[in-house]
Amino acid sequence: MSAPVATTDTLATTGTLATAGAGVPPSAGTFALDLITGRARTGAYGPDPASLRIALAFTTAQAVRHDGRARGYRNEVLSLRLGAAVGSCAVEPGELPADTLTDCVGATVDELLDHPRAAVRVAALDAYLGHCRPHGPAEGARPVPLPAGSSLAKSRARAAAVVGLLPLADVRRVLVVGVVNSLLEQLRSRGIGYVPCDLKGGATEWDEPVRTDALAHLDACDAVLASGMTLGNGSLDPLLAHARSTGKPLVLFAQTGSAVLPRLLGDGVTAVSAEPYPFFWLDGGPTVLHLYGGRAGRGGAAR
Repeated sequence: MSAPVATTDTLATTGTLATAGAGVPPSAGTFALDLITGRARTGAYGPDPASLRIALAFTTAQAVRHDGRARGYRNEVLSLRLGAAVGSCAVEPGELPADTLTDCVGATVDELLDHPRAAVRVAALDAYLGHCRPHGPAEGARPVPLPAGSSLAKSRARAAAVVGLLPLADVRRVLVVGVVNSLLEQLRSRGIGYVPCDLKGGATEWDEPVRTDALAHLDACDAVLASGMTLGNGSLDPLLAHARSTGKPLVLFAQTGSAVLPRLLGDGVTAVSAEPYPFFWLDGGPTVLHLYGGRAGRGGAAR
């Protein structure tokens, strides 16, 4: 059976958007986001964020339903442009107030790093880091091309690259936080078990129940595979804490915060698949993933 298309960082399992970070209750704090923001403000990555302004803000909305599929999928992404870089954070469709884009344009990055909405803070930091430290070999990234094709074909190609970042010989069961069925399909094809988690629950393509309590399953899994949206909804911190304390692999697949999350390599995160805007589902032609860490390379971005 073929896998449904992967979406921004998420997959709907009940006919509506399933928050990719779901399965881990959002924490009161966002330590990881605050940590990297603090480094940016002290000049660790480049220019003072107060010296740079966002000129363009936009949202991207997607709806898809493949032939033969019973369910459709929707996505919405907030993106901010800084120079040649675009920073992004996926949100629930309809979540952003109409004036969010107006709030962002003309504001400095530093001002947006204090915005009350986490999605704006993530997108602003992502744009800043994409501008100052673009993906490439200098940052420890390995480009992996995704061939032209349908969204489903590209989803599967992405899934193969992402799952390949896991130390597969040492992994028996993976906690998947933010269910994308093409990733599950890859794990199944390699004989690796998994626990799919999402706060919205539902079922996978193979009618497996999607758990809503990811933290309760951490100890039963050998590795964690989580969406970048965990950064945007505050649910990344407990996953990082578990990885740091146990040494378990934590691999992130990120469209949300793709330039932010590589800064956590070696600090709980073992590998990142970074996919900046425009995402694979926006373009039927060839696109590129930027892989950090994992089996083929232990280096990562400077922190």
